[in-house]
Amino acid sequence: MRKLYTTLAILFALLFGFNQGTLAEEAANIEVLPTMNTVSTAPNRIWVGTFQIVWNEVMDKIVYGPIRFVKFNSPMAKALNKQEFKKTNISENSYYTKYGAVSPKLKSEIETGIKEKFNETSDILEMFDFSYQPDKLFIYAMLKKDFKFLTPFDKLSQGGFGNNYNLVDYFGINGDSNKKLYKNVNVLFYNSSNDFAVKLITKDKDAVILYRTDDDTTFGKYLADINKKDKKYTGSRKFKSDDKLRVPDINLYQEASFKELEGHDIKGSKFRIDKTIETVDFRMNNEGVKLKSEAAMIMKCLALPVERGRDFNFSNSFVLFLIEKHQKVPYFAMRVNDVQTLNSTGKK
Repeated sequence: MRKLYTTLAILFALLFGFNQGTLAEEAANIEVLPTMNTVSTAPNRIWVGTFQIVWNEVMDKIVYGPIRFVKFNSPMAKALNKQEFKKTNISENSYYTKYGAVSPKLKSEIETGIKEKFNETSDILEMFDFSYQPDKLFIYAMLKKDFKFLTPFDKLSQGGFGNNYNLVDYFGINGDSNKKLYKNVNVLFYNSSNDFAVKLITKDKDAVILYRTDDDTTFGKYLADINKKDKKYTGSRKFKSDDKLRVPDINLYQEASFKELEGHDIKGSKFRIDKTIETVDFRMNNEGVKLKSEAAMIMKCLALPVERGRDFNFSNSFVLFLIEKHQKVPYFAMRVNDVQTLNSTGKK
C-alpha cells in the first residue's frame, strides 16, 4: 500500500455541515476529540494532535510513564496513554512545546517562542493566571501548518451542503477549468458516487485527504478504510477531463476542555490535573490550508517541599568521626550523649 505521507486527514462526510442557529446549538453539533479513536455521536467532529503532544510531554518528561488516576479509571486517559500520535509524526518545524513552573517568565518565554518560530500570538495564554506559582506546572504546545495547493483551484458557484440548503462557497475543478489543475488531484479510489477519496497535492510535503462516506465511525477507522480501499482500487489514479471536483470552503474555530481528565490525582506522583484546553483554528479555500492549534494543561503539585532555613543544632545525642582527606575509613569515632559527663574528664 502506498504510504499516505504526512497527511492532514480531513474527513468531510461528517465534518463542517454547519446549520444556522444559536452558538450553543452549533457547539452541541461540534466536538473536539482527544484522540483519533475516540467514539463520538456529534455530527461534526475534529481531532488534532496538539493535546496529545501535551499529554506525551507529561508522560515522557514529568511522570515518566502512563498517566493513571487515583480512584478513577479514565477511558480518555487510557486512550491518550497509547500515544498513537507523537512529535515524530510531524515535522519539527510544525510544532512548539514548552513547560515549567507557572510564572510571568514562563508566559514570556512561550510568547517569544511562538513569535520567533511561527510569527504567531496565543489565543489561550490570557486565560491562565501566570502569577508566580511554584506549586503548579504549565505544559503548552502549538501546532501550525500553512501550505498552498500546487495551483489554486477554481472558485465554483455557491451551493448547499447535505440537507442544508443555505449557500456555502465551493472550489474545485469543472469542465471550464484549466487542465493544469488535474495535477492537484490524485485519485485514491472511486467505488461509487457515495464512496470515494482523493488526495489534494500541495507545494509542500503535506497532503489533504478527502473521503466521501456515509459511515459513522472513528477517525482511526476512517483512515484504515481509506488505506484498505486505496490498496484494492484498480481504476485510474489520474484526474481526467470528464471528472469533476467540488469542495466547500471551511473556516472554523473551536475551543475545548477535557473535563474527564481534570481534578484527578495522578498515581505514583505528587500531581493533579487542574485544567486542560485545546483550540483549533482551521481554514481551507481554493488556495490552500491554514491550521493553528494550541493546547495546554496545568498541574498542581500536591506536596511541594517548602524551602526553609536549616537548623544544624547538635544539642542532643550525635556521633563524631575524624577522617583524613581522601580516606574512606575514619581514625576516630565518638558518640556524644552527655556533654557534661564527657567534659568533666578533660585535663585541666
